[in-house]
Amino acid sequence: MRVRLAALAAVALVAAPSALAGPPPVAARAYVVENAATGEVLAARAPAERLPMASITKLMTVLVTLEHEPLTHVVTVAPGAASVGESSIHLQAGERLTVRDLLEAALIQSANDAADALAYDVGHGDVGAFVALMNARARRLGLRDTHFVRPDGLDAPGHYSSARDLTLLARVVMHQAAVRRIVRQRTATIVGGRVLHTWNDLLGTFPGLFGVKTGHTAAAGWCEVGAVRARGFSIYATVLGSPTRAQRNADLAALLRWSLSRYRIVALVERARVYARVGVGYGRAPLALVPDRPLVRAVRVDRPLTQRVVAETAVRLPVRKGQVLGEVRAFEGRRLLGARALVAARSVGPPGVVGRIRWYAGRTVHHFVGFFS
Repeated sequence: MRVRLAALAAVALVAAPSALAGPPPVAARAYVVENAATGEVLAARAPAERLPMASITKLMTVLVTLEHEPLTHVVTVAPGAASVGESSIHLQAGERLTVRDLLEAALIQSANDAADALAYDVGHGDVGAFVALMNARARRLGLRDTHFVRPDGLDAPGHYSSARDLTLLARVVMHQAAVRRIVRQRTATIVGGRVLHTWNDLLGTFPGLFGVKTGHTAAAGWCEVGAVRARGFSIYATVLGSPTRAQRNADLAALLRWSLSRYRIVALVERARVYARVGVGYGRAPLALVPDRPLVRAVRVDRPLTQRVVAETAVRLPVRKGQVLGEVRAFEGRRLLGARALVAARSVGPPGVVGRIRWYAGRTVHHFVGFFS
């Protein structure tokens, strides 16, 4: 029996809604909202504008530190770090803490002295050398609108970044397991009995939020990179230059809620559904093809989805149950979301001698009657 392949026409799964609300109004000077899995920007304002980023700077300080020192490394606090001031954990010159403790202080309580202690240590006493490492790392990441002058994020001429760059930086830093563990904590206790408290007001109040970093200075205003996890995807949102702490929180929460509403979980391929039928010959009923397993994805609500089925139209016998005879693919526009093999829903053996004789005899009678009619 001859075997051939047939591509079935695409079938719409979900029609795009006729109208969808745009992003909420935001008071921040710049913002970006991004799907972490795809890198797709869902909404933005002035994403490449170079602005002060305050303590979000510490994400790069932490990244460079982790690339040079283990968490167990012991840091001796330099005098310059102990005297930095503003947000701090009141480190004393000569005090010894592990990198892990200093990372928690820098990320949870946004301690400037902890960030500077790491910079002096990795830079072997030279903060400028550490800042050079920060800028080199920024270039390798492709952060085109970022330049560092300090490791702590205090205001300084030429110290800037953009909402787009900081979103990418946050996503990269969150690849570090230690960072992921730290930034989800609202409080922690480190050496010396110091109790740390987060500046991230949305932690524990916004469902699914698991980081990342806040910041505030006179020049930068109130800033934050937030990350929220939903089923099947994560959203990162960065706001820079909000006028107040409360407004920053409100803006970030509104952007995250709106972004989450852009997606829904869809069963793109259903396990029990018959997606094609193939002929088996000898007058038998066609063989149903079903997926080997389901396909579920988080998809945009404002984009149509399509399926494309590629399956054999006829097969040689025998066919065993579970034998792969085709494929179903799901697309969002032109982007492939996933595919599943189509398999035989049952086994079909070849007919016996008697069965073959009956089938050929029936075909002969059919053609004979058709000739005279």
